[in-house]
Amino acid sequence: MFYTLISNNLNTNKMKNSTHLSTRLCTAKLPDSLPLKSILVALAFLLGLLTTVSAQEAEYAKPSWYFGVAGGANFNFYRGTTQTLNSDLTVLSPFHNGDGVGLFVAPMLEYHKYGTMLGFMIQAGLDSREGSFNRVTTYCNCPTDLETDLSYITVEPSLRIAPFKNSFYIYGGPRLAFNTDKTFTYKMGVNPDVPEQVAQELKGDFSNIENTIFSMQVGAGYDIALSSNKNKTQFVLSPFVAFHPYFGQEPRSIESWTVTTVRAGVVLKFGQGRLVTPAKEEVIAPKPLPYTFIVNSPENSTTDPVVRETFPIRNYVFFDEGSTEIPNRYATLKKSEVQNFKEDQLETYVPKNMSGRADRNMTVYYNILNILGDRMQKHPSSKVTLIGASDKGPADGKLMAESVKTYLTGVFAIAPARITVEGRSKPKLPSKQVGGVLELELLSQDDRRVSIETNSPELIMEFSSGPNAPLKPVEYVIVQEAPLSSYLTLEVDGANEAFSTWSVEVKDESNKTQYFGPYTEEKVSIPGEAILGTRAEGDYFIALVGTSPDGSLVREEQKVHMVLWQPSVVKESKRFSIIHEFDDAKAIQMYDKYLTEVVAPKIPTNGHVVINGHTDVIGDAENNNTLSLARANDTKMILQKSLTAMGRSDVTFEVIGNGENNPLFGNKLPEERFYNRSVVIDVFPKK
Repeated sequence: MFYTLISNNLNTNKMKNSTHLSTRLCTAKLPDSLPLKSILVALAFLLGLLTTVSAQEAEYAKPSWYFGVAGGANFNFYRGTTQTLNSDLTVLSPFHNGDGVGLFVAPMLEYHKYGTMLGFMIQAGLDSREGSFNRVTTYCNCPTDLETDLSYITVEPSLRIAPFKNSFYIYGGPRLAFNTDKTFTYKMGVNPDVPEQVAQELKGDFSNIENTIFSMQVGAGYDIALSSNKNKTQFVLSPFVAFHPYFGQEPRSIESWTVTTVRAGVVLKFGQGRLVTPAKEEVIAPKPLPYTFIVNSPENSTTDPVVRETFPIRNYVFFDEGSTEIPNRYATLKKSEVQNFKEDQLETYVPKNMSGRADRNMTVYYNILNILGDRMQKHPSSKVTLIGASDKGPADGKLMAESVKTYLTGVFAIAPARITVEGRSKPKLPSKQVGGVLELELLSQDDRRVSIETNSPELIMEFSSGPNAPLKPVEYVIVQEAPLSSYLTLEVDGANEAFSTWSVEVKDESNKTQYFGPYTEEKVSIPGEAILGTRAEGDYFIALVGTSPDGSLVREEQKVHMVLWQPSVVKESKRFSIIHEFDDAKAIQMYDKYLTEVVAPKIPTNGHVVINGHTDVIGDAENNNTLSLARANDTKMILQKSLTAMGRSDVTFEVIGNGENNPLFGNKLPEERFYNRSVVIDVFPKK
């Protein structure tokens, strides 16, 4: 009897509203057809442009402004309660949860400069929040369903952020939506116990619909270029996903129905790039600023001691706090410079912010990536593992390792499969120990690094093995500072304003050419020996080639005569260094074998060995004095034991503990502190 009354009421309402409901339902379908036409017209227009724009010989920069069409699906999730559908209909049982998929399509406008972080975007179009509530069974055992075609015209301005200044971006901003469709379909099924009943269906409009909705959204996307930089009009396809939380998304001014939406789709957009003036092969132009070439013939001296130094390569690359990019204090090369890289001419590749020749040892270390890349090129079977450690977590550490891998694969063309990357929260051998209280901030800087591990014998120090072995040291000869006259000195007044970089070409009488640079400073000195080699003297054409800010090349050439500087008497000594861990008097274990099998046999008969122990500035000064002396004595003990085993007692030793005084390097940077934890061994001939 009760079900019959409800059915009659539904039939009466249905008849009463049939005329205006039919008209409204027909009208409500128009927006569904308009976006489809808009999409077809927009796609036809964009494809027409794509087919009519021909490839140009010139190159174009990435556009800053983009126009296009966004399309996708709204995955809508209903929560809350709705029961009073309008003034004519209150259903028997309330509806709560539901979901559905609706269409999203909108023209869009975007602005961002390639390689920068910030930009903005705006899109406005159809935004369907349609869906179906979960079925509800009334207390008369009748199944009821409620569906809605809820739709809006949406306007969505957003701030666009590219955190890594590349194709990946995130965005967020407000959403302003204007209701265009509020229809519903209510269905009441048949009680299974009363089979003679007839199912009922009613279409209508929700009452108390909010005409304007103000909410928010956040999302992420990735730009995929569809056109090369040879095209002025460039097309980009951007898959994206966005989240629209329920805050502000309450469709009605009554009850508690809310909508949460996850949107997924793509944006097809295009823009016009600015013409980039192609770089000329070479333009011989008058020098914009005066250049002074100074060449002095060397003068002989009576005695000049030579030091053959073996410098260890600490297999760590340290990263600045808050950055996963390789710090600019590390020397990096361009692809075109790789073929001219030589370990024994590292003074040519001094980083921009170093003082120059006085930092010879750190110049070697700061070329660690170039040394590693060069050795991996020469030994194609070698492999490395890069382990990034960051107190921000393994993901941040892995990004640091990826930066090193990108450099090695991009500049030295090392196959990516030869390089494995990992991320950790702390390095395997951390400086910051549990329970430590001294200089924690500095020790945290020490632990923010990428460790280079390898089992390839071509890369690691002799007489060592395992992934923790240090890289093979660099050996080079240090001569007592030669007079200025032995150097080819080039002065380029105003180089900082005239050139982005400049290089030097040196050609001899047989047209054999050497290349030095690139440089950015205004004065550079090149050792005469680097040019002359074993020749006593010779005539050379010295050409300066500068790259102007607009990409053009400026060249100037002079002829000079050079004479090789040679000392009349040479006394050679040897220098070795071994590295210690933080606050540890014992050398890294693998250096035991190094001291025994490499250093000790090279001590000449009746030789004199001076051993200097050093520390960084972390900790108490008195403790550092004790620590440095303990390090030096530990080294002496290993060498004496080895010499005794060889049947030798002819060597004299001098042991010095410097503590944190007379540091080998600075103490501001973690790599400087690591190298200050060293023992330096100078081996001299008989006094």
